[in-house]
Amino acid sequence: MRFAFAGCDRNLKLFEMLMQAGWQPVKLFSVPEINHLSSNKAIVALAQLNKIPIQLSRVNEQELTALKDLGCDVLVVGSYNWRIPDWRSSFPFAINFHPAPLPLGRGPYPQIKAILDKHQRWAVTCHKIEHEFDTGAILDSENFALDEYDTHESLSIKLQMAEARLGLRVALNFINLWQSAKPQTEGEYWPLFKDEDRTLDFYQSAYVIKKQLRAFGLLECIAYVNQKRLFIKTGYAWQEPPTHQPGQVVQTNGLTVVVACQDGYVALTDWYLG
Repeated sequence: MRFAFAGCDRNLKLFEMLMQAGWQPVKLFSVPEINHLSSNKAIVALAQLNKIPIQLSRVNEQELTALKDLGCDVLVVGSYNWRIPDWRSSFPFAINFHPAPLPLGRGPYPQIKAILDKHQRWAVTCHKIEHEFDTGAILDSENFALDEYDTHESLSIKLQMAEARLGLRVALNFINLWQSAKPQTEGEYWPLFKDEDRTLDFYQSAYVIKKQLRAFGLLECIAYVNQKRLFIKTGYAWQEPPTHQPGQVVQTNGLTVVVACQDGYVALTDWYLG
């Protein structure tokens, strides 16, 4: 199977698994690096090593037609910020690996809500690409456990490992899975988080704040301390009989700032002013 791939370093293992299954890559689409989530150095280096053409700008219909001239059979999307144009006149198949147990968790980045809503199971789903995001018939999925200690970063690792397992399974039995794909039922769309969602409210409980810190991780929470806006990379919250008003700074030590919350304290251990 000759395939084009759209993804970044988070999808590196998926890309490798497809090649391991004997699929032949004809082009890599990625996006310009904005932050660690869009890092593409490793996947671009692999493409260069294998002399695979690379494109970092938005794919259009003409470029999909060009893939047809390369003998492309299938477009595989792992992570891509732009909508894929109608592909049906260019090649027979197009699939997306979505980081949620569809039809639950449609949307651009469901990982945050997975932790905030305390899901105990999560999944990667492989589905056909339709015009509406994340609605295509499901070829297969790979499930795994979540627990109360999972963070944005640990969930990301679990997703990458599950995506690689699923990708290999899909590649080795692709035609059968495509033909037997199951249409999705009524789903649930989760919009992209906003700054309000990642802003700490020190009048909330330590439990709620700790969950926010875990859910956003290196995507950073926001806190307002002494009328200054802080972007929080790491922090921790715990319950303790309160003796200070919520939002009051009770201790500083180097970069660490400890702030009182509703029923305890929040230690901001790695942050910067923004």
